[in-house]
Amino acid sequence: MTTTDGTTSSHQLKAISIVGGFLDGQRFELSSNLNCIIGARGAGKTTVLEFVRYAMDALPTDPAARKRVESLVESNLGGGRIEIAVRTKDGLSYIISRSAGDEPVVLDEQRKPTEIKLRSGGLFKVDIYSQNEVEAIADQSSSQLDLIDNFEIGRISEIQSRIRTLKAELNSNASKIIPLKEKSNTITEELGALPGLEENLKAFTIEGGEDAEAINQAHTLKSLRDREWRAVETALGLLGDVQRTLDESIGQIDYRLATVFSDDMLEGPNGELMQQLRSGIGTCSDDVDLLLKQAVTRIQTETEAIEERAGQLDLLHKQQDQSFQELIEKHKELQGKAAERHRLEKLRNDLLAKQRDHDQLLIELRELGAARAQLLQRLSELRDERFKVRQAIVDQINDALSPTIRVTLMQFGNPEQYRVLLGEALQGANLHRNVVADKIANAFSPAELTSVIKQRDSRPLVDKAELNTDQAEKVIGTLAGTQVLYDLEVVEMTDRPKIELNDGGTFKETSSLSTGQKCTTILPILLMDSDNPLLIDQPEDNLDNRFVFETIVESIGRIKKTRQLIFVTHNPNIPVLGDAEQVFVLDSDGTAASKVNEGTVDQCKDQIVTLLEGGEDAFKKRKERYSY
Repeated sequence: MTTTDGTTSSHQLKAISIVGGFLDGQRFELSSNLNCIIGARGAGKTTVLEFVRYAMDALPTDPAARKRVESLVESNLGGGRIEIAVRTKDGLSYIISRSAGDEPVVLDEQRKPTEIKLRSGGLFKVDIYSQNEVEAIADQSSSQLDLIDNFEIGRISEIQSRIRTLKAELNSNASKIIPLKEKSNTITEELGALPGLEENLKAFTIEGGEDAEAINQAHTLKSLRDREWRAVETALGLLGDVQRTLDESIGQIDYRLATVFSDDMLEGPNGELMQQLRSGIGTCSDDVDLLLKQAVTRIQTETEAIEERAGQLDLLHKQQDQSFQELIEKHKELQGKAAERHRLEKLRNDLLAKQRDHDQLLIELRELGAARAQLLQRLSELRDERFKVRQAIVDQINDALSPTIRVTLMQFGNPEQYRVLLGEALQGANLHRNVVADKIANAFSPAELTSVIKQRDSRPLVDKAELNTDQAEKVIGTLAGTQVLYDLEVVEMTDRPKIELNDGGTFKETSSLSTGQKCTTILPILLMDSDNPLLIDQPEDNLDNRFVFETIVESIGRIKKTRQLIFVTHNPNIPVLGDAEQVFVLDSDGTAASKVNEGTVDQCKDQIVTLLEGGEDAFKKRKERYSY
């Protein structure tokens, strides 16, 4: 498995070491080919595999299964530590060290900690399957998708990371759009009064007669003065808001850090570095506070200048208002109308100011909408890219295992998250929300439903989703104008794999198969070529010995040349006919487990016969009975 340039064709576990707990002091030097762990029940075989899973941070995603592994590790490791020596396919060597309750640490060959994280799967990935987990894969669509993704975990993880980033940007975008739309709708309703107000003001326009033009112009200028004063007040309010925000920010860094760095940190073994951190942040806090104070001072200076100019403007306005009053007083019959006209013009100025705000809102909404469209397009492209990677894996599986096993992949074929989102959104709508959610999810894609809701047209819900009119109207009323519309645009419709077994010429989906057939279908996929070491606890479970011999052993012989295999087993066919390069024999006194032998099949022959064949006498009697 080692190439001429010193690299390996796949990742390898070189050794497993345990310090403390049930397997204290045990070290397993692993072959790069087939390794088998055997022993009586309760000897710690499964514990070894779960220790590897825990150390490599490859815990199950299912919460119950994850808790099971964590509980096993806690009870069997105690306060001890697991260390895994690994070699990547690129020839790099590391040590992964993990204690119960702590995060794994990746050490270099000199045992110095690195910044490498295991969780992304980019450095090193292992495929580990506990007892009965193979069968569970056959029953769960999500597990089957994980199985497919494991073949290209690096690429899939990178795409998933970009998808998460895009979804976060889309959520941020929606959080800006929603309040702006609500504000826009409110202003739009208020602006509905503007045409009527404009019409009423026309009735006050003076036509003909002495000073008609001058009076109309005087009213226009009086309205302008009102708008000028509004502009000054708005500017002062804006500067005041910003100044208050800056004032409140002064000293905040230092204040919040007061309890972050405790005395024991600053005086401990890493005290010098911690003091440098605290000092650096303190200097940063002082610099930021200085800049904030300068900004506050600048705003105060400008505020004073505006207030001075506002005084000058106020004086001008008073002089101009006096001239206006003198003009109006020349025409006694206009005095009453002038007051009403001024009142209406102030109302109009209010609405015109809101009209300007609304115009700015529409510009912001258009920009946010355009940005959202681009983000959604990129999200769609990423999901398509992910599907293409998965489809290539499916094609690879079919090429290797056809015609016995067939895998198909339906893009966006699992609407469960979409259905759950709808069910939660319709809570409180006074209808059978889950039934309605099922009907809608089966009839519309999220994008189609979003379009229907935005148009507030209930007819498609009646025609296509087979809701009654009352249900359709309640759905529209509940979902329109809410965060749910934006959530629908990004909700995950996961790809749905279908794995089938050719049973007498008929392909049957795994969920409908017997337990043995399920394992018969999934195991050959697990035993395909991969860069990742494969660890399985009792792969022979639920399988007849003929299948183990004809399929499992044959696959082992082929795949172990390019992929490291580590099996816990009770079936002699696997280590003996698979020609295991390394066999580990475990035993236990009930309080501690240990290796009683290790080596090749020949070196461990006595234990293999005793533990897996029932002993030499049993083996000979079977041979005699079969007349071989």
